[in-house]
Amino acid sequence: LDEGTLYVARLTGDSPAAEFDGTGKLPSDGEFDGSGTWIPLATATAHGAVSHVEGMTAEEVFVFTRLAGDKVGATKMDRPEDIQPSPHTGKVYVALTNNSNRGKTGYAPADEANPRNANKHGHILELTERRGRAESTDFAWSLFLVAGDPADPATYFAGFPKDRVSPISCPDNVAFDPHGNLWISTDGNQLGSHDGLFGVATRGERRGELKQFLTVPTGAETCGPLVQDRRVLVAVQHPGEIDGATVEKPASVWPDGPGTIVRPAVVAVWRADGCDIGV
Repeated sequence: LDEGTLYVARLTGDSPAAEFDGTGKLPSDGEFDGSGTWIPLATATAHGAVSHVEGMTAEEVFVFTRLAGDKVGATKMDRPEDIQPSPHTGKVYVALTNNSNRGKTGYAPADEANPRNANKHGHILELTERRGRAESTDFAWSLFLVAGDPADPATYFAGFPKDRVSPISCPDNVAFDPHGNLWISTDGNQLGSHDGLFGVATRGERRGELKQFLTVPTGAETCGPLVQDRRVLVAVQHPGEIDGATVEKPASVWPDGPGTIVRPAVVAVWRADGCDIGV
């Protein structure tokens, strides 16, 4: 951080804490939501840096940021991986990939913002800044998606009927298309299938309708989606990276086929009819 103030978030749920036993069941009001605030940690200027954390210098805050967050009471989240604002609504979406330690002795217990113990599938957090202003230090929040097999009662798709959505596990990167749909790439799918790219509406009657768009090869991570009007680009990272795979016995020979060396690559996908993606 060269200039500006570094903040960390504290999220407070609006349902009684007793309702969260780590199973991921919805609270009595029907959704995971609440309010939050951004807590300043340190401010950097051209003339030096100032710490806002008692007992820590600014330099210590910038290096040991997680410890600084603990000192000011920040909410411990389930592995935040990526964050993107919607170009249409200004709402901010955070990918929380997973957290197998949630609820274990010595680790943070389940709460409304992280409702599942041993959370192996992850979830998507939605933030609405106060008055729609990015510089606000107060916000409302809700869980937009709680990932997993839709048949699992501990999943949630923004209230959309779960018999009409795709299974998803371990959201990792998020991006928006020009129409305001959210696209989610996954890393470490825990449902017995490969990782992939998923699209989901964030507003209107189809809000929460999540559909799988593509799948990457075995062992690969779907990364860095870029969704343009008529083309989707994804980076296919480390295909074939699974336990026991070797050069002599690869788990994948993507993208060139048998007799070749497995390689990462960038893939472009477009509609056969030439129309816009996400319409």
